[in-house]
Amino acid sequence: MSSTLGTLFRVTTFGESHCKGVGAVVDGCPPNLALSEADIQPQLDRRRPGQSKMTTDRQEADRVTILSGVENGRTLGTPIGLFVPNRDQRPGDYEEMSQIPRPSHADYTYQMKYGIRAASGGGRSSARETIGRVAAGAIAEKILSERFGVQIVAWVSAVADVLSGEVDMATITRDRVDGNFIRCPDESAARQMMAAVRAARDDQDSLGGVVTCVCRNVPAGLGEPVFDKLEAQLARAMLSIPATKGFEIGSGFAGTRLRGSRHNDPFVQKEGRLGTLTNNSGGIQGGISNGEPIYFRVAFKPPATIGSPQKTVDFSGASAVLAAKGRHDPCVVPRAVPIVEAMAALVLMDSMLRQAARCIGNLQP
Repeated sequence: MSSTLGTLFRVTTFGESHCKGVGAVVDGCPPNLALSEADIQPQLDRRRPGQSKMTTDRQEADRVTILSGVENGRTLGTPIGLFVPNRDQRPGDYEEMSQIPRPSHADYTYQMKYGIRAASGGGRSSARETIGRVAAGAIAEKILSERFGVQIVAWVSAVADVLSGEVDMATITRDRVDGNFIRCPDESAARQMMAAVRAARDDQDSLGGVVTCVCRNVPAGLGEPVFDKLEAQLARAMLSIPATKGFEIGSGFAGTRLRGSRHNDPFVQKEGRLGTLTNNSGGIQGGISNGEPIYFRVAFKPPATIGSPQKTVDFSGASAVLAAKGRHDPCVVPRAVPIVEAMAALVLMDSMLRQAARCIGNLQP
């Protein structure tokens, strides 16, 4: 199992949804960075369950503890251990599901791959694994913000067939995103989205959606062609998030409907540097950042675990009806927002270090 992301800024997550706790080990963080739990906790608070009726009602404080790599409030350059305990487990809710693989869930595939699985809560396939990602991403984001001025903001742009209106990517803030429980800055669309999620929850069903993310002030030159192109690294990171089904950057699939004369981004002079008049490229050309805002969209499927009865079969192949118990999100996208931001931060931080390492070759003896 691959639980590590990154080349120079490396993050390894650990833990299952119903074990004693989850977390991450961050290796490659530069030394002498001011860091405490208070720098990490805000993003975990945005990700945690039980925030509203839009999410699961599992009650977890998700308080992070830094176990290593920090002394007197400063990073040491050594591996940083991060730990969040699990408090509100109910493994008994999953007794029936231990014998019946949930439709469209990872129960069956994990069992086939390993011959064993954590039957309660989904184990490593549970979204609870993402706690480690978000904690590590908060560290990466702190470095990106303080040393490079990078800003990363994600928001919900669609729930089922309810679409958000246009959002100004140059000015959107997290405060505005967090202005409602669904995390959509378009208030009219947000009301419709919340109504749709409530209706699905009442029907013991679920809905999918889309999260859009913009990364501002990313310098030109990041990305490692040909196989580690920046958009390829972002796509890999985003599609590793549970329940993701699609990734598109810049104009995405809509760009295929345009002629090149309309799709191309003409170069212009911008504040002493070359920039582009439009940004259909999404801030990346040839797999390398071009200095324009990087923006992309991530598609999330409806959560597989639902309370509505489903005709299926058990592991022996016998007919069964599964009405899942437990506490589950009727729609994951509100809590996915900080996860998307975290994964973007991890990719950009690693890319920054890889580019800095390349520049060492330009130093004179």
